[in-house]
Amino acid sequence: MPDDIRLQRIIDLTRDLILIPSTEHAPAERKRVMQMLQNRLDGIPGIRFQWHEHRGSESLVVLPEGIDAPEILLSGHIDVVHHGDESVYRSEVAGGRIVGPGAGDMKGQVAILVALLAALHRRAPGVSVGLAITSDEEVGGEDGMGYLFGEAGLRCGVLILPDGGSLNDVTVEEKGIAHLRVIARGRSSHGARPWLASNALHQLMDAVARIRSHFPMGEADAAGNHWFPTCSATRATVPNDQNNMIPDYAEAVLDVRFPPPHTLADILAAVRGAAGDGVAIEPIVTSEATRLAPDPDYLRAVEEITGQPCRTVKASGGSDARFAADCGIPVILSRPLVGEIHGTREWIDIASMEAFYRINLRYIERRLETRKSASLAQL
Repeated sequence: MPDDIRLQRIIDLTRDLILIPSTEHAPAERKRVMQMLQNRLDGIPGIRFQWHEHRGSESLVVLPEGIDAPEILLSGHIDVVHHGDESVYRSEVAGGRIVGPGAGDMKGQVAILVALLAALHRRAPGVSVGLAITSDEEVGGEDGMGYLFGEAGLRCGVLILPDGGSLNDVTVEEKGIAHLRVIARGRSSHGARPWLASNALHQLMDAVARIRSHFPMGEADAAGNHWFPTCSATRATVPNDQNNMIPDYAEAVLDVRFPPPHTLADILAAVRGAAGDGVAIEPIVTSEATRLAPDPDYLRAVEEITGQPCRTVKASGGSDARFAADCGIPVILSRPLVGEIHGTREWIDIASMEAFYRINLRYIERRLETRKSASLAQL
């Protein structure tokens, strides 16, 4: 297929995917995206489809005929963050970018992966390359990649996950994650008679302040990494909706990120100690810090295609890479140029999408050829 036609198809698929608000609250829309991707791959020789569902989250796995653990597994997620106004789920091409919710996180990358899988299997049906698409990364990934690499037993030689890094940056470390619910309980009363109450919201606010004081904002290192623990309050709620009612219950959500040598046990102990008596801490999503092991040949392919050095970087955020890394599987975490992630004007750079396609095609072809030569040498 000519390069310009292939790129246009990737652009068109990306824009079609952006139109669908495949959020946590819209399971039918998430399934609609999955079905669209299967439709794109129907009729490609040498592949088979597996549908998985775990606790309401669906995953689509595409495997080569006769191979359960492919040498290369391409992976991405199709869920996006929720925006209250559904009219924002539109796209445009402007300034060499595709702009729209989910463009860079990560519907543009999913469109590239679909194109790669199709091209490789059209050229060599049954080649040892698969694809795993999940629908719950934005809420932790436990029922998508967590389930696939856990209970479902999915395995591969190397995982390519374009959900971090950048075109010339490959992520080698990610911080640990602790999403925590902080709960305070008290006694309700009229707002004009606080002496009769035990204000749960005041308890919560004081506890959150004490917890945050244990996570002072440090300075970035020479490489620009903010490689220290952080704590962000992201949500706070009370059940009552009256302006003159003191709440007897209040809860908040904290997003704590931590690098080595900190561990999840250390972080939970610090948070609970700072919260004090009478405040409960409930983990929502947790993960230890992740160390990745990208193939040096991938870094070489990046430099060959872009003509620029390839860096290895650390990430303050997390990704589904941790589930494969926990199984001892090397993970390549890099992606095209993206920006304004989770915003309504999220974007992905089109020229970098083409470069990313070529990088991965070169790397995959070389790795498969190397593995084939090694197998022949053993005969």
